[in-house]
Amino acid sequence: MSSFVLKIIACFTMFLDHIGYLVYHGKMSFFNFIGRFAFPIFAFQINEGYSHTKNLKKYILRLFIFAIISQCPFILFHNLISTGPALNIFFTLLLGLVCIIVYDKVPYKILSLTICVFIGYISQIAHCDYGFYGVSIILLFYIFKDNKFLMSLSFILCTIIKYSINIFKYGNVHIYSLLCISTILPIFFINSYNKKQGKKIKYFLYIFYPVHLLFICFLWHIIYV
Repeated sequence: MSSFVLKIIACFTMFLDHIGYLVYHGKMSFFNFIGRFAFPIFAFQINEGYSHTKNLKKYILRLFIFAIISQCPFILFHNLISTGPALNIFFTLLLGLVCIIVYDKVPYKILSLTICVFIGYISQIAHCDYGFYGVSIILLFYIFKDNKFLMSLSFILCTIIKYSINIFKYGNVHIYSLLCISTILPIFFINSYNKKQGKKIKYFLYIFYPVHLLFICFLWHIIYV
């Protein structure tokens, strides 16, 4: 499975996740379970991007620019289904990339991991999408990139911990258990990655994210307002 195929799966499942809120007027549905496939694949693609980019500064800048561009569409969408502050997924991906750089460049691993934990904490209190968990699995995918078993195990354990905390805080064991399983399932797609790029769609994801959010907001106001 090429990088191109993984990105298409991630974009398609993300779209289903978000369109589900439109279909069910802001309520959770089976679309959201399918939508859990998206973020782990995006997280995995960040460490692939780091490993293969020819210009790291441009990669960082590109994520930052699209994080800014996407924030307004994200807030418009977020306000339809939830309340409170939130930062879009590009901020999470950017902070995850920063963690990879810190882990890779800082010579003392205890220090680098301490810094990464702090960055993860920042993502949580800043209300980045997926927060500490999102930054953590991006880093874990990089740390264990050469060992599929450890990469899968660390990802699964991290995901179980995330949803166990949600169950402890909010109850609703059935829903969060299904969300946990759905989030874990894309590891099978990730492990089938053949390290080939496939078709080049460099800016497709960057453009697709804010555009599809605006499209859903547009339909929402046509249907419900």
